Amino acid sequence: MNRFWFPLLALPWLAHAQQQPAPPTPPAPTGLVEVNRIAATVNARPITAKEVGVMLGPEIARLMAEFPRRGPEFDRQLTESRERILQELIDRELIMSEFDKRRARGANLPDRVVDQEIDRQVKTLYGGDSAKFREELSKARMSMASYREMTREKLIVQAMRGEKFKDAPPPLPSEVRAEYAEAKDSLRDTSKDVLSYRKIFLPRLDPANPLATAETQLALAEAIADDIRKGADFGELAKEHSADAFASEGGLQEDVPRTDLSPEFAAILFDGKVGDVLGPLEDPAGFTVARVEKVKKGPAPPLSEVRPLIEERVRAKKTSERYDAWIKSLREKALVDIKMR
Repeated sequence: MNRFWFPLLALPWLAHAQQQPAPPTPPAPTGLVEVNRIAATVNARPITAKEVGVMLGPEIARLMAEFPRRGPEFDRQLTESRERILQELIDRELIMSEFDKRRARGANLPDRVVDQEIDRQVKTLYGGDSAKFREELSKARMSMASYREMTREKLIVQAMRGEKFKDAPPPLPSEVRAEYAEAKDSLRDTSKDVLSYRKIFLPRLDPANPLATAETQLALAEAIADDIRKGADFGELAKEHSADAFASEGGLQEDVPRTDLSPEFAAILFDGKVGDVLGPLEDPAGFTVARVEKVKKGPAPPLSEVRPLIEERVRAKKTSERYDAWIKSLREKALVDIKMR
C-alpha cells in the first residue's frame, strides 16, 4: 500500500515533492545567524517560529495532501490556521505569566500528567507510532525535552482556565447529556476506526511513460476524479490507470484500520462521507483519487468515564463571557509584539 508521509514543516517536503535539484551550498555566513526566528513576544517572553511550526505541522500536512495545486483556498486555510495557533500561543503566554506568580510559591504540574497527554497525542495524531512522532520532532529540530515543556505549559493553561469555571452553576443532567452527544465523536478511540475505500494511485513519474511528468500525472488524476464524479465506473478506471497492488480489484481496499494509514490520509478519508470522491491527493510518491465506501468508527467512551470532562465543558460554556473578559484584561495589561504575519 502506498502511504502518505509528511514532515512537520512544509519546505523540505515541498522541495522533494517537486523533484527539484538541490541548490548549491551557500557560502558560510558571517556574523549572527537567526536559527529560530521570533513569531511574537509577550511581556518580552518569546514565542518562536518553531513552536508555531510544531503545532501547525499536522494541519500543513493535511492541506498539502488535499490541495496539490495549492491555490487561494490552500493559502486561506493555512493563514487562518497559523493565525489561530499564534493567538493560542499568545494567550498561553499571558496565562503562564499569571501562573508564574504561583510557581514562585511551589506550584507545578506532576510529570505523569504530561506523560499521559503526550501519549494521547501520539495515539491521536500518529496512530500510536511513537517512532514516527519522534521522527517528526527531529525534522522540526525540537527536542523531546522542549516538547514536554511546551505540553506542560499547555496543560497548566488548561488548569488555569478551569479555575475560571469552578464556581459556575452546576451542570443540569439535560445539559450534560446534550454536551456528551455533541462531544462523544471527538472523544472516541480513533485507533479502532476502520474503513473500506477505493483508490487510484498515479506515480509522480511513470516508468512506463518516459514523457510523463508530475504535472501531466496530476492533470490525469484530476481528469479521472472528474470522470468518476460524473458517473464513470471507479473500478474500471482503477484497473486501467492505478499503479498500486489493488488495481486488479478495482482499487478496493476493505476493512483498513486507521492505524495502517498515514495520519494525513486517514484524517481526510475519515472526515469524508460514504460516496465522497476525494482528490487528487498528493504525497511524495504521486497522486491518489479515493472514494469512501464504508466507515466504522471506534467506540466512544461511556458518559460515566468522561462525565468530569463533559461537566467542565458545560461550565466553560456557561462562563465563556467571564473567561473572555479575563483574557481581554490580560491582553490590555501585556506588551504583545506580533512579528510573524
